[in-house]
Amino acid sequence: MTLAVRSVLFVPGGAPELLAKVVRSRPDVVVADLEDAVAPADKARARDAVVTALAADRPGAGTVLIRVNPPGTPWHDDDLAAAAGAAADGVVLPKYEDPGRLRAVRDALPSGARVVVGLESALGVADARALLAEGPDAAYFGAEDLVADLGGRRTAGGDEVLHARSAVRLAAHLARVPVVDQAVVAVRDTEGFRADAARGRDLGYHGKICLHPLQVQAAHEVFTPSADELARARRVLDAAGGGVGVVDGRMVDAVHIAMARGVLARAGDA
Repeated sequence: MTLAVRSVLFVPGGAPELLAKVVRSRPDVVVADLEDAVAPADKARARDAVVTALAADRPGAGTVLIRVNPPGTPWHDDDLAAAAGAAADGVVLPKYEDPGRLRAVRDALPSGARVVVGLESALGVADARALLAEGPDAAYFGAEDLVADLGGRRTAGGDEVLHARSAVRLAAHLARVPVVDQAVVAVRDTEGFRADAARGRDLGYHGKICLHPLQVQAAHEVFTPSADELARARRVLDAAGGGVGVVDGRMVDAVHIAMARGVLARAGDA
């Protein structure tokens, strides 16, 4: 079953009490983050706290994952072992750069566990097609980590990551892997988030990383086709059923039929 990823909400592993609260915003995926959101000295404590919190009150979101620390760090193996026995649906594997690592993670988890991978380093982005061909359940593009790896600077316009953002989307399409767009770290700038999500949607992304519950509703609005979009998609299919037609004064043909079917598929109305 394809993983729904319109909104992937990350919750700091150091504050596991938030896990029970974020369900109010109804994200598609909740991620308890043991990586970036936890200082090195607190890793073990946060891991234990997340496992305990999930056992006591697992969020009612569609999918609950634990983001483990990357392979090669002192915490990776213990994170995986804890996640394998936790009340979660799988893990998020950050800094994905080696297909063998995905296989090792799957081997460490129960059968059927979900694995979402992060393409957020220069090597990960450069090798995205081969990495995603290994078949993760979903992937995300991490712009902040990529720019840090490259020694660049993040800008409001995002031109510095447009090539990588597009390359990851292309690789995910070829691998038929659902893919989640970059984070917006200005967590209370809902309009900025909405605009950036719309750019990701236009590139073909399926959803957005969310760092605050306020971002979840905006993600759902952007990545769920509107009533007007659905109505136009149906008009395109009706008008071009014989090969070519005109809708709203514009010619539509086979490529527009494919686009219209994509809109309906995203709404579950294929």
